[in-house]
Amino acid sequence: MSSNIIVDPHELTVLVDRRSRTRRILDHVLIFGLCALLIFGVLAFGAVEEWSTFAFEAGAATLFLIWAIKQLVSRNVELSKNPLYPPAFLFFVLILAQIVLRRSAYSYVTQYEALKYVSYGIVLLIAAECVKAEDARKIFALVMTVFGAMFAFFALAQDLTSNSKLFWLRSARFHGAIYGSYVNHDHYAGLMEMLVPIPLALSMSHLLRGGKRVLVGFCAVLMATTIFLSGSRGGMITFVLEMLLLAALILGKNRSPRTLLGYAAICVFILALISFSSRGQVLGRIGDLSPGIRPQITKDSLRMFLKRPVWGWGLGTFPTVYPRYRSFYTNLFINEAHNDYAQLLTEMGLLGFTLMLCFLIGMYHRGLSASRRWQNHWDGTVSLAALIGCTGILLHSVVDFNLQIPANAATFYVLCALAASEPLAGPLFAKRIRARAVDDIDTLAT
Repeated sequence: MSSNIIVDPHELTVLVDRRSRTRRILDHVLIFGLCALLIFGVLAFGAVEEWSTFAFEAGAATLFLIWAIKQLVSRNVELSKNPLYPPAFLFFVLILAQIVLRRSAYSYVTQYEALKYVSYGIVLLIAAECVKAEDARKIFALVMTVFGAMFAFFALAQDLTSNSKLFWLRSARFHGAIYGSYVNHDHYAGLMEMLVPIPLALSMSHLLRGGKRVLVGFCAVLMATTIFLSGSRGGMITFVLEMLLLAALILGKNRSPRTLLGYAAICVFILALISFSSRGQVLGRIGDLSPGIRPQITKDSLRMFLKRPVWGWGLGTFPTVYPRYRSFYTNLFINEAHNDYAQLLTEMGLLGFTLMLCFLIGMYHRGLSASRRWQNHWDGTVSLAALIGCTGILLHSVVDFNLQIPANAATFYVLCALAASEPLAGPLFAKRIRARAVDDIDTLAT
């Protein structure tokens, strides 16, 4: 009796097409789901409250489940060789070690923060694995550009008609400089620092033409202007540094008159809109460079670090431990170090800080090479924008705690993944789908 199975070619083609269509649908669900999760975090006041943090973590878990189903449908579990995966995974192992070995000063808080970190890892994974192809990056870039412009317009309208309430409805639990959906204007500026490089890079590339290019440029101008109008000094200085970095990266090797004109036009329109809207208030904020109590908090944080230099005090334990080391009097509750690097040293010690350096080195090493083809390819343009956005928030983190805000931290990890992931050239997953279809045919025919 023959062991060969006769397969109807038509039925085989239908089966392969059905599997390919299912994979494409799941890919699009993951891309739009990732964008929706990031947008939800921003609109839910930065996802800092218990309900919004839980919803964000549940959304991340749902995305991971969909990604796992996609792998099962593909019958091939595959991970790209991303340099961010090893340090990110080892950082999670370090968190578990703090809990299991009782190195944390407050184990419950560290466990709570560990769940957040898992959600950050999931969005990093989804971005690295599912937003690699040209079309996938185009979708992500355009969705986040539209959202960034609409959010900036909302923030500006709310500021001009302010009644000191979020969305004109909800009073903040703690006093702060409200801007957009954030209680702290510095966190709004931090978000825009990460998003505005996307329309900036698009407007100076060759990917869009005519009215579309002008519209994207206007989105960049609007988003950048609100950084200054928010009154965040760290945001203003960081954005200026981002523009200098953008000029160095895109104008250093390419000095075409068109690119120079586009860069100059954006700068002029930003300055004009700031001058028209702020009535001198922005210049007053820039002139006020008083650091306040931030240097003292940083010094105290370093004293905390010296007490536990290797393991740290435990992820999320800074507000619990800090009062013991505070060197000045205040009736304010200091819940963060206002310096993400000092807080990381305090909570995760030298082990965690070293892993963070490895993470950033991997991102810049891969990101700088991927961004070289930024003018004519969506993958290069998005990599360049992601690299500049990450650099901006890393600079701002010297004087603030943007990366302690879940919505901003998640956006940062997604941009890191986009900067460091190896692009998949060509139409949306076409090459990979064709290769799998051939495998499916071979499998069914044997």
